[in-house]
Amino acid sequence: MKKILLLMILFGLSATAQTHRFIYEYHFRTDSSSTEKRKVSMALDVNPDQIKFYNYDFIVTDSINKTRGENSVIWDDTPALIRKKNSTVNTNYVMVQSMFVVDTDDKMNWNLIDETKTIGSYKVQKATTRYGGRNWTAWFTKDIALSEGPYKFRGLPGMIFEIYDDRDNFKFSLVKSYKMQKTYETFSILENLGGQKPVKINEAKLRNLMLDNYNDPLREFKEQYKNNTDPNAHFWVMGIEVKRPEQMKELSDMMQKSIRKNNNPIELDKAIKY
Repeated sequence: MKKILLLMILFGLSATAQTHRFIYEYHFRTDSSSTEKRKVSMALDVNPDQIKFYNYDFIVTDSINKTRGENSVIWDDTPALIRKKNSTVNTNYVMVQSMFVVDTDDKMNWNLIDETKTIGSYKVQKATTRYGGRNWTAWFTKDIALSEGPYKFRGLPGMIFEIYDDRDNFKFSLVKSYKMQKTYETFSILENLGGQKPVKINEAKLRNLMLDNYNDPLREFKEQYKNNTDPNAHFWVMGIEVKRPEQMKELSDMMQKSIRKNNNPIELDKAIKY
């Protein structure tokens, strides 16, 4: 916790910096019936007029690309979003075969609890809310004058250090922060991933796309496989090499099983019934 103490002091002394980056450790279950959790680092960039939240691995890959002159692209199922400062409207980046953006208005009603504890050298206060079909507990500090936090969680009278749901499926914990001399450019890792500009759709359309993807998860792959003219090309799905068209049915069934199993979104009330 010494890192939090040191770096947060820097925050208080450098209010004119272009960007303050907060790194959260994100523990989550993709399968609610499993005891296993994934752990990734997430970046919350607090810019002068905008908030961005995304996987820290994107930054690592972007740095490697710039150093080596490469153009590698990575994406996963962790949250990626942008919102204007002091706004509850989030622009969510979602990959379903192609990249899409969906705007959501995510207002939260917080209950402040007269209970405190210490994280590092900071006194944090408890707050609760119900959001996305889950009950959440947050710990925030008034010592940092930002009403921000990880994912879409914001609106408390201070910075959120920790937040988790009551079923122990999701937890965000602040581990460090640091100032940046200028706003970090995310154009190639969010707004134009791999040269692909996302298509803006609404939540109903996204739901339909996800259902279509479930019904035919290998749709685009089958087209590439069918149109391939290189005799030396190799095609892989879920670590399995595809050598004949007859494998498609079995692989599609495997992918559908995986989609059903890993259907535990942060916003449980938006889970699709496959």
